[in-house]
Amino acid sequence: MQSTPAAAPAATPMARDQLARRAAALAFATQGMVFISLTTRLPRFSDKWDLSEVELSLLLLMIVLLAGAGSVVAELVAHRVDSARTLRAGLLTIGIAVPVLAAAPEVAVFVAALAAYGVGLGMVDATSNMQAVAVEHRYGRPILPSFHGAWTFGGIIGASYALAAAHAPLWTAGLVAVVPLAALFAPYLPREHGEALAEAAQVAVPWRPILLVGLGMVLFYMVDTAAQTWGPTFLDDVVGAPQGLVALATLPYLVASLAMRLAGDSLVLRYGATPVLRTGAVVASLALLVVVTSPTWPVAVVGFTLLGAGVSVIAPLSFSAAARIAGGEQARVDAVIARFNQFNYVGGLLGAVLTGLVGAGSLRLGFAVPMVLILGILPLAPAFAPAGTVTAPAPQPIDPTV
Repeated sequence: MQSTPAAAPAATPMARDQLARRAAALAFATQGMVFISLTTRLPRFSDKWDLSEVELSLLLLMIVLLAGAGSVVAELVAHRVDSARTLRAGLLTIGIAVPVLAAAPEVAVFVAALAAYGVGLGMVDATSNMQAVAVEHRYGRPILPSFHGAWTFGGIIGASYALAAAHAPLWTAGLVAVVPLAALFAPYLPREHGEALAEAAQVAVPWRPILLVGLGMVLFYMVDTAAQTWGPTFLDDVVGAPQGLVALATLPYLVASLAMRLAGDSLVLRYGATPVLRTGAVVASLALLVVVTSPTWPVAVVGFTLLGAGVSVIAPLSFSAAARIAGGEQARVDAVIARFNQFNYVGGLLGAVLTGLVGAGSLRLGFAVPMVLILGILPLAPAFAPAGTVTAPAPQPIDPTV
């Protein structure tokens, strides 16, 4: 399956492109590590500030809305500032906000720092995917799943750290800020600014097919955010897991997701996006059924693990498809990717906020919502494949050490 913007790719990536691939992977891993490190500690933050499930849902709503605002910022500046600079600004915002919210002396400071983190989250989400589709375009073959695999790998590190520091003071959650601050200096891919930029900006974007792909990403983030934000609380409150083990709702989920994302490039090349996505949707729905009906916390962990395997490739294939449909100069693709990233936060609203509000009485009911809705991937899956294309073009020669 072809999944790159419509332009002639380079036959072999240059050394700069290889460095940019590693840099973009670092940005994804950083985002995943920080995000998961925080979400797996939500029960502790909730206990510290005596937050109800409704209050926690409202805070998650704030993060989602402000992350959307951060993504809008990335879109607005995309035609004037390349994604590398905006990505660094987002990483700096996160690097400052996280230690403040972790060590906040009062709830107002916690909420303010959480709001700043939300803005940085959106900026990094949008621009790291801009970098990824630009690098994928230069490589000339599907590599978006492996970038999102880097996010998952970072998430595994974040969840492992949360498990290891389960009894450490809560301020230690802020130590992860050293990673986004270090990532500021990575060699991200600069954009080539040419005369075609203005012309590209004037070409109409085919939003209808992009909308179909975006709906698929909404469904993914609905499930993904529900699992990562409410999974630890589900283990803690519903099935009685020891508090030191609540991160097990997230860690096996991420491990299964990483395995599938690393295999995702070859699976899509071999079978095509449509059957891969449809199979994953069915597995995800069954996995959530296991979670909803789980009698004990180990059974719930099995359900979350299967869920990670089922939904893992939806997001990277969404960004690949949106970039391919957008086509044109990189500045135009960047602007489309930033706007497309808004589907992320619509899914976040459904996953984090709706799951919490519907599940205010019982999170079993809350997780039943994504269990049903994820099956919407079945009719949407054909939109992820290029029209009339069932197989990928022959892979270009790539340095095996990359």
